[in-house]
Order: sequence, then C-alpha cells, then structure tokens
Amino acid sequence: MDGHFVPNLTFGQPVLKQIAQSTDIPLDVHLMVTNPENYFSFLSDINAKYVSFHQETVYHSHRTIAAIKELNMKAGIVLNPATPINTLRHLLNDLDFILLMSVNPGFGGQKFLPLVYDKLDELKPLIADKKIEIEIDGGVTSYNSQELIHRGANILVAGSYIFSGNYSQKIENLRKI
Repeated sequence: MDGHFVPNLTFGQPVLKQIAQSTDIPLDVHLMVTNPENYFSFLSDINAKYVSFHQETVYHSHRTIAAIKELNMKAGIVLNPATPINTLRHLLNDLDFILLMSVNPGFGGQKFLPLVYDKLDELKPLIADKKIEIEIDGGVTSYNSQELIHRGANILVAGSYIFSGNYSQKIENLRKI
C-alpha cells in the first residue's frame, strides 16, 4: 500500500526482503500501489512467486502482465468489489491468477461483501478451460471460506481473521475446510 492508490501504508521493501530471507514459503505480493511496475525488479530479486496489481493502476494490462512473467513470476490482476468481471475477458489467456477483493482495498478488518459470490459464479465458467487460480482477499473467515472454495476459489487471504485471536487455532479452523 502506497498511500496513493489506497489511503494506507504498509511495510516496505526492507521488511519484505527480511521476510523472504526467513522463509521457504512462496511469497504472494498484492500491490495496492500506483505504478506497480516500479516494484517488479525488486520482487524478482527476492524470489516472489505471485505478483498481482490492480487493474485500475495501469494503462496497459497486457504489458504489465508480460513484465511480471518476464521476471519468472506468476502474474495476477486484482479486481475491486465494483470492478466487473467482463473487464478481464481479453486478458484471461495471459493470467496465472485473479484476485477478487471481497472488501474495498486499503484497510484490514472490513466486513466481507457477499457480492463476491456472484463474481465467482460469473468468473468460474470463463476460466473453466484455463489454468487460472482464483484468490479472495478481504473478510475471509472460517464461516465463509467453505462457500468460497465451493464456488471456485483456491487461494484465500485471511489476515484479520487470523490475527484477531489465537493464531494457531484460527489457522487450524481454516485448514479443516
């Protein structure tokens, strides 16, 4: 988060570099920033695996996707809750994953917007013959995760849910799904 595309800030490159050096878990970096291409080289250097950007932040999505892939990272586009699925139609052959926001980006702890269920239902048939993963971010809990998976999501981001109590118990609740 850069304080421009969304009003909040998050930890910067030095912290992300330390995280990358401390784990073998693949890094999934969701860029909520203007000019996301300014971060690609750094993300490649720290071996990020997944990189997604908001469709609204670039003029040429195809170029941005290609720039990510040229650095051997998986490319994804993020759709805000009000951004229609049909805006992806001409990008589907180039994407590795799609991140659907189920809250408005920029702040943790927001309530899940059920409209994402309809977006999943609309997206699923469009990618049925493609190897595109679907990620959901925002308001994901043990209460809605099963329905999200049932409708086609296979990557769930559950930050506030996990950090709002006993971490290990919350993670275990999600793994049971």
